Order: sequence, then C-alpha cells, then structure tokens
Amino acid sequence: MTNRVPPRIASILINALKGGVVPRVGLEYITVGRAQEIAAILHDIDMVADGGASFRFIVGKYGSGKSFLLQTIRNYATAKGFAVVDADLSPERRFAGTKGQGLATYKELLQNLSTKSKPDGGALPLILEKWISGIQATVKAETNLEGDDFDNQVEKQIYATASSLEGMVNGFEFAKAIATYWQAYKEGDSVKKSNVLRWFRGEYVTRRDAKADLGINFIVTDDNWYDFLKIIAAFLVSAGYQGLLVLIDELVNIFKIPNSITRANNYEKILTLYNDVLQGKAKHIGFLMGATPQCIEDRYKGVFSYEALKSRLAEGHFATDDLKDLSAPIIKLQMLTQEEMYVLVEKLRDIHADLYNYTPTLKHEDLLYFLTVEYNRVGAETHITPREIIRDFIELTGIIHQNPHMNLEAILGSNSFEMAKGGLSDEEIHADFVEFEI
Repeated sequence: MTNRVPPRIASILINALKGGVVPRVGLEYITVGRAQEIAAILHDIDMVADGGASFRFIVGKYGSGKSFLLQTIRNYATAKGFAVVDADLSPERRFAGTKGQGLATYKELLQNLSTKSKPDGGALPLILEKWISGIQATVKAETNLEGDDFDNQVEKQIYATASSLEGMVNGFEFAKAIATYWQAYKEGDSVKKSNVLRWFRGEYVTRRDAKADLGINFIVTDDNWYDFLKIIAAFLVSAGYQGLLVLIDELVNIFKIPNSITRANNYEKILTLYNDVLQGKAKHIGFLMGATPQCIEDRYKGVFSYEALKSRLAEGHFATDDLKDLSAPIIKLQMLTQEEMYVLVEKLRDIHADLYNYTPTLKHEDLLYFLTVEYNRVGAETHITPREIIRDFIELTGIIHQNPHMNLEAILGSNSFEMAKGGLSDEEIHADFVEFEI
C-alpha cells in the first residue's frame, strides 16, 4: 500500500485524473519517472534563489505529462519559499496582441499568484500584509519605540524597501503604490487598499482613473507587463520569498495564430524574455513554458519560424533522444516507460482503494494484463499517452469496485486479450509480461 493520502487530496487526484486534467495538489503521491528532468529544473530554481534567472521550454506530445511536470515543479517551488504565477495561453491570452491579450496574460498570472500558505492563487493581499507585518516585527524587535514613533520607523523601513525598486523600469510608480498601500493599511482604508491591489493586478483601464484614485499616473499595459513582472520578483525577494517562478502552458495557442505578423510579435516577446535571462538583465525570476513539438519545431508557424529564436534554441549536432542535454533551453519529454506506467497504476490502485475504504482486488497479474491490453491496441505505439491509460485505469478500478461480482476479463471483454495480442504467440505475450516485471 502506498503512503496514506489524505482523503481530500485523494479525491482531488482521482477526480481530476479521471477527467483528464492535472490536479494542482497531491502530485508528490503519484509522481513517477522524470527524475533527470526534475533535477535539471530544480537546479534552475536554486539559481533563481541565488539571484539568477532561468528559462526553459518543456516540450512533449499531448498527454505526455507536460502540465503534470509543470504543476509538480510549482508545488515544489512554493514549498521552498517561492511565489509562483501560472497561466494557460488562449486566443484571449498571449504575450502580445492588438486587443489587450498580453495584459490579459499578466492579469491571469497575478490572479494565480500562489505561495506555500496560499497555494490556490490570489496571494497578493496576503503577501503585502505579510511584508508589512514582517517590517513591524523587525522594528519591534530592534527598538523600544511605541505609538507614532513606532509607526514612523516602520514607515521609514517601508519607504527604504520601496526606494530600492525605483532604479528598475517603472520602479518609481511601483514604489509609490507600495507606499500608498502602507498608508491605507495604517489608516484602515479598505477602499484604497482594494484600489492598490487592482492597480497591481493590471485592472485599471486608463491612467486618469489610476491618477484619480491613487495619485499614480501609470498603469500596467500590453507593452510593459513583463517589466512589471520583474519588479514584482524583486519586491517578493524583499518580502522574504526566494523569487518568482512563471509557468506558462499551452504555447500551442501562439502556433495557431493565423496572422504571421501577430505570431512574430509574440515570438519577439518570447525572445525578449529569453535574452533578458541569458544576458543577466532579469533576477530572481524563472520561466517554464509548456509546448508541443510541432509548435516549437514547425518552420512555418512554430517558434523555429522566428529565426532569432531558432538560432538560440535549436539542438547541436550531438544530442539525441538517448543522449539528452538537460542543460539546453528545451527539455523534451519522452513518454513514460511501461515499467514507470506499472508503478503509476499501482499507486492509483492503492489510492482509489484507500479513498473508498476497500482492499484492492487487482493483483500484480491484473495490472500486467491491463497494461498489455492498453499497449497492444491498434495504433498505441504512436498515439497512446499516459493520460489515456490513466483515465482508462481509473474507470476500470471504479467499475470493479462497484461491480465486485465481475472479474477483469469480463470487464475488458473475454476476447480483449486475444484482440490485443495482434497475432502474437503465447511465448511472445509472456515476454511482454516479463518486460513489466518490477
């Protein structure tokens, strides 16, 4: 039996995976394989914590585990004291656009701002409150001040932190917003605090409105949102976090843009991010972007259609599927091996049984039988994915639990194994079973 999974987490895992989506919690209970890829990304995260920056594409076919890996890293990063923002690109959310698509991506990222104590997003108010409380605690520990003298010293420390950001692009306005939030916090002005949060999240439409509400003649736009992310990363470090990790999935939505000029503008923005990281212009920030092989490598519409990116990202002459360079900016995910899938379905079997409080009836041979059927379906060699196998298996465990009088062969179909064999001899089938032995 696997390590006991809390019922709430187990329920989220089973329901999300059955629905074909990646759960945001509990991934540590079902992670298998990917040890090298995870180690490479965790090394990046350590560099970000030391004041550096990182940029990676996570590339794999649909259902190969890109989103799973991104969420696994997300959970690890928040546990290690990072703040994490994440967003899926869509026709409405891009890196750049003529209808506010870049700003829409920024808004989604900030909406999903997560920390260890606020893992489900919406952490911005908590971060600001924690930052102010931290400064107050420091002043209290270092001085004997009280009343107005105490508040004045806290304010002095807050302005010192804010002024340290003023040297960055748009840093002066950001510092002013922080100071405004402190004033509203001190005065108990909930409306002004709410307005400052709106400003941070890019929700002001015009400078005039921001000027009227906050005295700040500046707003986040399509053109400057990335500069703003860099300031937020710097602020987070001053607030006690290790840095900022930015996760962006579904890069295929850039590939799908029909207009070549619009696509090029988006790839230009990616190039800006990438160059900033490599040239040391970005600090305490890491980027992970999920993509399919086609949306990276297609020479007409993919990332490699933009020559400046292709020349920086393309592999050299020596890397192969078997000899991967995990220090390269593109990490290519291979499908999980059959042995790794066995370990995964075994974990899922135990979690399902624990969740519904029954003793697992699927034995070692049953798991082998199920996987052999899955891997021998017509077209499985090129098209089957871990996502499909997982969905099938969770459905199977549910049916068996709800129909205990039926056996595995009856559920899969009495001739399913013969069909899956595809004409193989019994000796060859036995060899397939041996291949799964753990």
